[in-house]
Amino acid sequence: MAIAGSLALTAFAVPSSAVAAQGRTASHLHAADPEDAALAFDAGAYTTLTVTVDGRPVRVRSYKELCYVADPVAAAAQQSGINGSTTITNTRCGYESMNVFVPESAFDDQRAPVYFAVNNAGWMASYIKASVTDGATYTSATSNVGAALKAGYVFVDVASRSRGLAGADGSSPGKAPAAVVDAKAAVRYLRLNDSAMPGSAERIVVNGTSGGGALSSILGASGNSAAYDSHLAAIGAAGIDSKGRSTLRDDVFAVNAYCPITDLGNADTAYEWLYNVLGTRDATGSNATPEDAAEIAAAFPAYEKSLRLRNPDGSRLTADDMLDTIKKEVVRSAEAYMKADPANTVPALGATFDITSGGPGGSTTKSYVNDWIDVDNAADKVRSVDMAKYLTFVATQARLKTTPAFDAVGVHGNTTSGTETNLFGPYTQKYMNYTEWSWNHNDVAGDGSGTDDTGLTWDQYTRRRSTTLDDQIHLIDPMDFVGTSADTAPNWYVRNGTRDRDTSFIISVNLDRALEADKQVKNVDYRLAWNQPHAGNYDVPEAMAWIARVVGEAGDPLAAPHHGSATH
Repeated sequence: MAIAGSLALTAFAVPSSAVAAQGRTASHLHAADPEDAALAFDAGAYTTLTVTVDGRPVRVRSYKELCYVADPVAAAAQQSGINGSTTITNTRCGYESMNVFVPESAFDDQRAPVYFAVNNAGWMASYIKASVTDGATYTSATSNVGAALKAGYVFVDVASRSRGLAGADGSSPGKAPAAVVDAKAAVRYLRLNDSAMPGSAERIVVNGTSGGGALSSILGASGNSAAYDSHLAAIGAAGIDSKGRSTLRDDVFAVNAYCPITDLGNADTAYEWLYNVLGTRDATGSNATPEDAAEIAAAFPAYEKSLRLRNPDGSRLTADDMLDTIKKEVVRSAEAYMKADPANTVPALGATFDITSGGPGGSTTKSYVNDWIDVDNAADKVRSVDMAKYLTFVATQARLKTTPAFDAVGVHGNTTSGTETNLFGPYTQKYMNYTEWSWNHNDVAGDGSGTDDTGLTWDQYTRRRSTTLDDQIHLIDPMDFVGTSADTAPNWYVRNGTRDRDTSFIISVNLDRALEADKQVKNVDYRLAWNQPHAGNYDVPEAMAWIARVVGEAGDPLAAPHHGSATH
């Protein structure tokens, strides 16, 4: 693994007395750093909003567009995203700022948890947003925003650079690991200003879905890793001194991640293996390039073996027992659903799953025959699951992605795919293939990616010290940090829907097993969420109860020792 460019910096040890004081005396510790001084929080610079939560008015202090870095990357006024082109107003810092919302119960509370929401759907750049608006109405049973405000948590909407971002200079400054670096910079801003801000930077709970779930996961896994220091220094993040050394922590307390699109370097392999091993692509008419699918899938057994993960019973988790492992998770999901409420039932064999998608004015309901799971609703037990038919069900209600699923640009002449290929490569290049198979099969002349343009195979290219593609892959992958010297978050709540075809179930299973093996991790609540698609925050009461529990178990954040260390 090459070090990120020539800017890799040596870290230094912070005296234990200074580490213990971090957060509560940040302004004193870092007053000498002009960039930190420029990031001081102004407690009086707020407007007061009034919202309604569960029928009751709640006053909220709103701190608008706090730029969390001293040297933000300028963005172009015109941006393209998932929902089309848009014009932004904050070109200076709209992608590196946060909105902070403080409910009245937390106005003077420095112990309140901080609910830290990232909004990077599909790993796309996330412009600053305001989840809390004056006059808005929330129901805490369905809205994580309303539930967080009702619980007295400080709610933070965090913007970040990522793929698709157009820079003011015409470049693409959102390439990996920009989103992770920005999220870490936001955490450091909260730590720098902990004594001046409501809430506790020692109780940051990161929430995200899809690409945001992946960002939440890597942020939670890579706490205080020196691998990011040069990137943090480049944007003027808090707690990086004049010599590029870290003096603040960026570990977090908890992760609340939904359907994380993570482990991108291996996601294509896991996807093709899962949806080819039982012939799912063929069964659903979505196998346009079967030779490609078979080649990509063939790499999965060796990759899975290399992780050296274990099942709950202590046995090795390999390709040989992966289907059985997923089956057990599906059974656990269905039984947890039935046990949760007497009204929760699973359709009998031959009956239908009636699935509604879309929103008001555009929702549709489709029915799918249940031919794959047999349950005893009265006993809350699953009798059997047919995995081949289950995977076909998943791939029927939402058509499978192309082959490859995540790194398709540049392959077979494809230049229009929306896959994550443009998350990688230099700022001056539109995209770069980041998996070995796609690199070696790139055939678009002049795109700067692949053997055809570079004259180098994947192994030859990534071995060069002057290239950083392998570092980009590494720095956004939580699997590379869990179980290492990085300060991984002690608390994890991870959900992936049983109907989610956007990534392989293998990805979240592997993350769970890796977390369970990490001695730093105290609490892992992982489950396939019954009958849920690629979505998040569908279980607000359950997730919020989990947060309240782990916060309560951790005790007073102003008295208890912190989890991580600023030393690298």
